[in-house]
Amino acid sequence: MRFSLFVHMERWDDQIGHRELFENLAELTLLAEAGGFSTVWIGEHHSMEYTISPSPMPLLAYLAGKTSTIRLGAGTIIAPFWHPLRAAGECALLDVISNGRMEVGIARGAYQFEFDRMTPGLSAADGGKHLRELVPAVRNLWQGDYAHEGEIWQFPTSTSVPKPIQQPTPPMWIAARDPDSHDFAVRSGCNVMVTPLMKGDDEVVDLKNKFDTAVTNHPEVERPDIMVLRHTHVHAAEDPEGWRPAAAAISKFYRTFDAWFGNKTAPVGGFQNPSPESKFVDRPEFEPESLHRTAMIGTPEQVIERLRRYRDLGIDEFSFWCDNSLPHEEKRKSLELFIKEVVPAFT
Repeated sequence: MRFSLFVHMERWDDQIGHRELFENLAELTLLAEAGGFSTVWIGEHHSMEYTISPSPMPLLAYLAGKTSTIRLGAGTIIAPFWHPLRAAGECALLDVISNGRMEVGIARGAYQFEFDRMTPGLSAADGGKHLRELVPAVRNLWQGDYAHEGEIWQFPTSTSVPKPIQQPTPPMWIAARDPDSHDFAVRSGCNVMVTPLMKGDDEVVDLKNKFDTAVTNHPEVERPDIMVLRHTHVHAAEDPEGWRPAAAAISKFYRTFDAWFGNKTAPVGGFQNPSPESKFVDRPEFEPESLHRTAMIGTPEQVIERLRRYRDLGIDEFSFWCDNSLPHEEKRKSLELFIKEVVPAFT
């Protein structure tokens, strides 16, 4: 099982500048590369200070020039926000810049807040049809001349300029949860990325079962890879209470996610207050004690034990999700401890 880093610039107040956040992201990426991580993943979000990435492409292009081995994953771009020609061309250009290290994940999108601003009138729940149309269109554009007459997009004969270095296609990933999205990913020859969010390892097993079912249903396709993305924080074994700050911080992250996802209050200057703790009195999954069990929080030995179960389950990649509302110094210490104590158990 290989490891990757999932990272954004995240800003929780105006006391820290965007340039410092950019430098922090680059530092974590360089640590991950030196630690043997396979990939760094950066997604796409709009007008949100707590996940800053209006496009992963410039960030990944910058990192391409600072790194030499780590792969550069756009994880994920939001299908309804990308014309196929733009997606094909920008991904291919990143592949050229990085000398064949580009990977791209594609999602249907989640926040209605973003859809209201990027594609007014479109429901986030309807983004799946854009994803299913975008994937084959991009692949065809990478191969050569292609005209498209789809439900969403129509364009005359065109091609991706430039072409990607990786042939016949760079790795493509689909963010999947329900059985239909797993089936689409597998039959399309795409890898699958899943996140159990606040659910426990039973959810990982369930998601892997959906993936396995899709693989079984498509014997004509070579088995793709599956990646699990999970909030991760490693603390020293000598500090038995070290999990508490991380669990509280991840709870704050999810309460903020809830506020943005609910789309009930207008943000101010790109900031949205977390939903109040009182809202979740009947939702134990938001409590730090529960997140201690569900998020990948623990001492190196505790984390190794859980990750071995993931490996034995057949998970190909575990992505260390370090967005968690903690200060950069705490993220760095956690990543360094993971690299020093956890990674060697799998290499």
